[in-house]
Amino acid sequence: MRLEKCWFCSSTVYPGHGIQFVRNDAKIFHFCRSKCHKNSKMKRNPRKVKWTKAYRRLHGKDMTQDSTFEFERKRNRPERYDRNLAENTLKAIKKIDKIRSDRASDHIKNRLKTGKVQRQKEAMKQLELGIHLVKAPLALAQDSSLCLPKIKVNVSQAQTEENQPMEE
Repeated sequence: MRLEKCWFCSSTVYPGHGIQFVRNDAKIFHFCRSKCHKNSKMKRNPRKVKWTKAYRRLHGKDMTQDSTFEFERKRNRPERYDRNLAENTLKAIKKIDKIRSDRASDHIKNRLKTGKVQRQKEAMKQLELGIHLVKAPLALAQDSSLCLPKIKVNVSQAQTEENQPMEE
């Protein structure tokens, strides 16, 4: 059973599913669903469409370089069937899938760390601005470290036509 990759979104196309487009130069394009086929006909770039694998890899949301991707490569050379080799291959596939999923979860955790730090900074800023809502006014008066420093600003009002009282 040959599993193809969608030309537009890079998802798996199972036998009997999707659309196959053959260009005049005999290049074959496999599409997993009509959404990908229509986007391709509209000449959209997969790297600019947010739901594609190409976009996610380009913007650092998915792993791009990992040694486990080497096993997914398409090989056209047929191999002679060997029962032991097939058994070992199936065992290796399970191990590789576990390693890949672990690495993917680590990648996601590392990617989301920056957002967590930013949210904490914003929360601290909101707390500093609204500390009077959290602490009682007497506690703020006693402990000056909880308040922001007060700055006095001198404003001089020059006598202009606009500041003159109106005459009736």
